[in-house]
Amino acid sequence: MSAQSPMISIPKKGTDEVDWTTPIRTAISQSYGEDPDNYSAEYASLQRCRQDAVRGAGSDMTARDLLYKYFGQLELLELRFPEIRVNFPWRDAFTLKLIVQTSLAYEKASVIFQIASTHAAIASSQSRSDPEGVKRAFYYFRCCAGMLTYINENFLHAPSTDLSREVVKFLVGVILAQATEVFWEKCRDEKKGNALVAKIAAQAASMYSTLNEEVKEFMGKGIFDRNWVTVIQIKSKYFASLTQYYRGLADHAASKHGEALVRFQLAETLSKEAHRTASTFNSMFLPQMSPNLPADAGQSLFDLTKVHAALCADRRAEGQRDNDLIYNAVLPVAETLAPVDKAVVATPIPIQEVYGTPEVQKVIGADLFVRLIPLSVHESASVYSEEKAKLVRGEVEKAESAAVEASSALDALGVKAGLPRYRAMVEGGVAGEDEIPSEVRRWREDIGLIEEREGVDALLEKLGTVKDGVRSELDEVGRDLEIESRDCEAMRVKFDHLFTQEPSSGLTKGLRGDLKDHMQALHAAAASDEQVRALWESVKGDVRLLISDEVEGVFRDSARGHDRRESLLDLDMEKDDGEKAKIAGLVQEIEERLGRLNKIERERDQTLKDLKEKIQTDDVSNLLLLNRRNPNVEPTIFAAELEKFRPFQQRLSQTVHHQQIALQEMSQLWKSLKDLAGRGEGARKWDERERRKKESVRRFNRARDGYMDVRDGLAKGLQFYSELTALTATLRQNVKDFVNSRTKERQTLASQAETQQRLSAPTSPPPKPPPPPSSSLDRSFASMSINNGPTSPPLPPPPNSWSSPPPQSVYGQYGVPPPPAQHYPSSPPSATQNKSYPPAPSQSPYGLPPPPKQPTYSQPSSQSPYPSAPPNTRSPYATAPVPPRDPYAALGSLSSFGSPAPPPPPQQRQASYPPPGQSPFPPSGQSSYPPPGPSPYATQGQSYPSAPPSGQPSSPYDYRPPVRQGSAGSPFPPPPPPVAYGGQQPQQPYGAPAGYQGYGSQPQPPPQQGQQQQQPQQYGGYGQYGR
Repeated sequence: MSAQSPMISIPKKGTDEVDWTTPIRTAISQSYGEDPDNYSAEYASLQRCRQDAVRGAGSDMTARDLLYKYFGQLELLELRFPEIRVNFPWRDAFTLKLIVQTSLAYEKASVIFQIASTHAAIASSQSRSDPEGVKRAFYYFRCCAGMLTYINENFLHAPSTDLSREVVKFLVGVILAQATEVFWEKCRDEKKGNALVAKIAAQAASMYSTLNEEVKEFMGKGIFDRNWVTVIQIKSKYFASLTQYYRGLADHAASKHGEALVRFQLAETLSKEAHRTASTFNSMFLPQMSPNLPADAGQSLFDLTKVHAALCADRRAEGQRDNDLIYNAVLPVAETLAPVDKAVVATPIPIQEVYGTPEVQKVIGADLFVRLIPLSVHESASVYSEEKAKLVRGEVEKAESAAVEASSALDALGVKAGLPRYRAMVEGGVAGEDEIPSEVRRWREDIGLIEEREGVDALLEKLGTVKDGVRSELDEVGRDLEIESRDCEAMRVKFDHLFTQEPSSGLTKGLRGDLKDHMQALHAAAASDEQVRALWESVKGDVRLLISDEVEGVFRDSARGHDRRESLLDLDMEKDDGEKAKIAGLVQEIEERLGRLNKIERERDQTLKDLKEKIQTDDVSNLLLLNRRNPNVEPTIFAAELEKFRPFQQRLSQTVHHQQIALQEMSQLWKSLKDLAGRGEGARKWDERERRKKESVRRFNRARDGYMDVRDGLAKGLQFYSELTALTATLRQNVKDFVNSRTKERQTLASQAETQQRLSAPTSPPPKPPPPPSSSLDRSFASMSINNGPTSPPLPPPPNSWSSPPPQSVYGQYGVPPPPAQHYPSSPPSATQNKSYPPAPSQSPYGLPPPPKQPTYSQPSSQSPYPSAPPNTRSPYATAPVPPRDPYAALGSLSSFGSPAPPPPPQQRQASYPPPGQSPFPPSGQSSYPPPGPSPYATQGQSYPSAPPSGQPSSPYDYRPPVRQGSAGSPFPPPPPPVAYGGQQPQQPYGAPAGYQGYGSQPQPPPQQGQQQQQPQQYGGYGQYGR
């Protein structure tokens, strides 16, 4: 047909500007507690989206997409801000009345009306002569009806006429009638059956007839255009005529000529009525008055009805002629004809189906306020996340169980360890005979790197150098103490009782104890050094071999054994090629199963990885947000969403099943292989090869362990000697300060004694010496007599004199000259004579020598930092034996021998003699001097123990002065006290530490004989080597 039937479109609503920004800012601040300024871009996007959709948009596809997007954002916005209030001004599409509402539902209904109007305009503008145009027109008419139906079903109490239920219902009827008309045109053009075309035309006629009755109710209200009413009337008559015409054709084909002729007559009558109305409409139609009708609506209807009326007239005349000449059928009454069945072909498309298509979702785009998630949606998403985590945990546990099962099965069978054996039997040689085991290769690399940085030989040389330096320092300390003691005693002999400096033995007891402790520690450490050297010598060859290139030859020789040409194949196997082929086939099948298991494991791991990534990226927050208003929908959504992971679960289950099959086959093949080739000469040779290889590995393992022990011992030894060097330097400095102070004090006292001696000398010539006594005892008494005035010096003692020799030192090898021989007549010789220093107690290489002590002359403490050990049979100051330990263990103990604390301020000189009841010297039977002053290095409130009583061995650092006149057990009175000149207050000697009291100060009482001294600290060393 040249002309197509005109279609009615729905007018659009009008609107004004709307402010979205302020209400949304308020809602974000109050409901979400966030900063509204963070969403400025979202406000602008929403504002621009509305303006593009409802203001200035046309009725084409672009307008449709803009409206789709805006309505989609409104839906998402309502889910986040259900209580938002904005002033929405909209004008009625028919009455043009402006109505303002604050409800978001009003905005949504108006936008949906706009979408329906756009759909109707798109459908009406399609060219239905094109099949694609027919399809688009039919689709968009149905979409328009669906949008309008959604308004009627979801929005009650409409504030405007165009949204009222009656108007919307009428519009739905018009749109569906037009959709049915489009479908009828399609069937007509495709020349479908006359009965089907008649049914569709009957449906269209029925719908237009119903609309014609309904439109009469709106005539007085002035809602719809009057031309709409006329078009509906014309189409009502037109489709009624089409119904009778095509049913008549169907009856004629069915040989119902009488009924067909009557239907042709009815069709002609209806077509004439429709043509008559169309003629009137064409003459009165003005396109400007009906913008929702095509401009050629009048002419199109006129042409359609005219052509159809002519067709009906021709067909009625032809039918009448045929019936009169041929059929002579009886014509039934028109009212008795059977009504034509109707076929419903056009139904509304729901809005959910429209918005569910990917094209529309793509048009809508991302949620503008996607960052704002309501708390309820968060809670539901957390529940879903836990469901996903539970699913992943279950699959991971299954995968791990399968991996453990496979590994345990292979280990139980011994496939990986035993397969090289059978492979070598097939190949006829020793497999991997020139390969170094991985652990040996790792040891080789580690030791090689360590030796490159600093070798063991260099460390041993460094250790010896440090040890020699410590020994030299200690020798110097001993030499200085011996020289100072000799000089002191020389002055005492020279000035007799006028020289009042305290003997050095009591003052140097702590220093000598430290010296002895250091020497003992040095000797014990030297023994440990020898053990380290011995251990190194025992493993040096294997270590050198391990880091050399010859180690490969070692393992090659251990694999081949004594006969380098031997093969793992014995004579029987060489002869039986069939058995060898069977073994090769079994080995190949087992290797294939191992490869299959590895492939299954890789596939399982990859599937797990894909599952985790899929779950990690899965987010149902948007879906939960869209279904927020639906109660109890979460379990259904969760179940549907978890089905997405079902393929991964099935793949994992299949890997487990295939693994079990492969393991079963592996077990059977391995059993067959062991039964076939597990016995015989070849198996025996393989076992022998493995035994030799393991012995070589154990050999290098022992070498590696010994090497690490040597390195550990050398490190501890170097640390020990480093700390001992620091302690030795401290001791040397203390001894130097002590010697300097004593030297200055001795010079001062010697000067005073020389002055007193010079002043007390008589001016008259000395008397003649008395005649020599008749005996040596008389001579001794005569020389010590204080009644005969000054006498000549005593004669030197005979060789077998009882005078005590000068104290010897363990450092006598340094060549220190002894003090001058002096003759002191005294009591018969005792155990103190011919004294010698006992050697250091024999220590185990792992023993613990006693620790050095703090210098007594520089620590202000109420307790002596140099306590003497309890007396024993060797020396009253010797340390008690301790259980043997490594001299380098517990290195932290060396840190206690630091530099002395600052000395206290000097004190005033005290009286020259001690108070009654106090004696600074031992009891009767031992040497006695005038009471010397206290030690210039003794701290306040402390004293040193006196020498042991007669009969006990003396300390190697003890000095016993000769017996003086006036001592207990002597028949002579004590000498007069020394005279102080001018009440002078002697200054503290230069270099003397705090606590020095000088000449004539009151000494501290010694401890009681046999009193238990403080137990010395244990001395540490570095770790033992005998692992």
